[in-house]
Amino acid sequence: MRYDLAIIGSGGAAFAAAIAASGKGAAVVMVERDQVGGTCVNVGCVPSKALLAAAEARHVAAAQAFPGIRTSAGPLDPAELIAGKDGLVDQLRTEKYTDLAADYGWEIVRGAARFTEDTALDVELAEGGTRRIEAGRYLIATGSAPWAAQIEGLEQAGYLTSTTAMDLQQLPASLLVVGGGYVALEQAQLFARLGTEVTILVRSKLASAEEPEAGHALAGVFADEGIRVVRRATASSVRTDEVSGDVVVDASVSGGNEEFRAARLLMATGRRPVTEDLNLCMVGVETGDRGEVLVDGSLRSTNPRIWAAGDVTGHPEFVYVAAAHGALMVENAFEGAGREVDYRHLPRVTFTSPALAAVGMTDKEANQAGIRCMCRVLPLKFIPRALVNRDTRGFIKIVADADTGRIVGITVVGKDAGDIAAAGIYILEAGMTVDQVANLWSPYLTMAEGIKIAAQSFTTDVSKLSCCAA
Repeated sequence: MRYDLAIIGSGGAAFAAAIAASGKGAAVVMVERDQVGGTCVNVGCVPSKALLAAAEARHVAAAQAFPGIRTSAGPLDPAELIAGKDGLVDQLRTEKYTDLAADYGWEIVRGAARFTEDTALDVELAEGGTRRIEAGRYLIATGSAPWAAQIEGLEQAGYLTSTTAMDLQQLPASLLVVGGGYVALEQAQLFARLGTEVTILVRSKLASAEEPEAGHALAGVFADEGIRVVRRATASSVRTDEVSGDVVVDASVSGGNEEFRAARLLMATGRRPVTEDLNLCMVGVETGDRGEVLVDGSLRSTNPRIWAAGDVTGHPEFVYVAAAHGALMVENAFEGAGREVDYRHLPRVTFTSPALAAVGMTDKEANQAGIRCMCRVLPLKFIPRALVNRDTRGFIKIVADADTGRIVGITVVGKDAGDIAAAGIYILEAGMTVDQVANLWSPYLTMAEGIKIAAQSFTTDVSKLSCCAA
């Protein structure tokens, strides 16, 4: 049988494409070499956020903010916690992926695929043997995997990744985290709140791609929770202490040399697209320096019959980007729509507590784009909901065009930051100005009201506003 679309991978991009193509009556086949569902449901969004929520519940129980209420965290059973996470992952994998494929009627072939010289797929089947798959169009949606920087002795000493760390049956007494991005931040706080002593080694600062106020705010939160953050630290070598069994990292710190020890080491230095063993050179598909499939704006590769979507393209690594890619690829490949991806108002969320979320440009990015900026940073102590929550850690920052007043970026550190950023998407998409947002209706005692108050701060001393008069 010759298919209309053969998809390598089974994550968000793959399923979005398969659903869209099936809806057009196309014959679809999907090849998966590992677990159906890809990164998000198996080792990314779902398991990490489930464990983060559990860690936050324990943290709140151990450090109650409200007077008159006494709670305690009690003992922790790591194995039971991981089993609960695995159960949730299994449930969602079945309901949202395996069963969904059966409902739509496309076939999932278990095995490792590689391209042949005549632009077909040879699949080494999981149950043994091989199978040839031919299709009119192909989609590479193989995602990404954790990547560790090359450091002397690292492989010999051993290390955790964001995937393997979430499967530990016992918590390490201490943990070194190398990296300062969203994975490093989330995993560091997760383990610290479960009782592990955590140290972060970061080359520049936390959340360096976002507003500087964000990294500063999270550094303060981490310090309060006992997480040590070592800035301007570059690991030079790793070894295992033969006596204690600890992992020892030698690092350059602000020009000097320091030694750091912990029971385990977590490398959170990024991810890389998964393109090895696909035989892409055989079919003229070019890849970039990090192994990403090079695509044009419509997601077509350098082979006109082969497309790519999701993390494997090297584009922003979010499951909602992957899903948008998959649907867009089908429109372009089957209908010649010629649509391109628009990332201007792409939201970004780091699920620390308080969370970090942003949409649009940072102050620096706006200036680099030639926009003369005006900015305001509103501490959460001026937001009534934050006062009621007894949690004023964080801020809302608005970046606006000084010439037009149009808002071009919003960054939040605080409770419900992701939901606030979602509201920000609509503000930016509508091209609203600071003055317009300052005069909008906003429900009182919500965190989202903070956007309105932040907009008012451009012209008003918000410290002199009545708490009910925003």
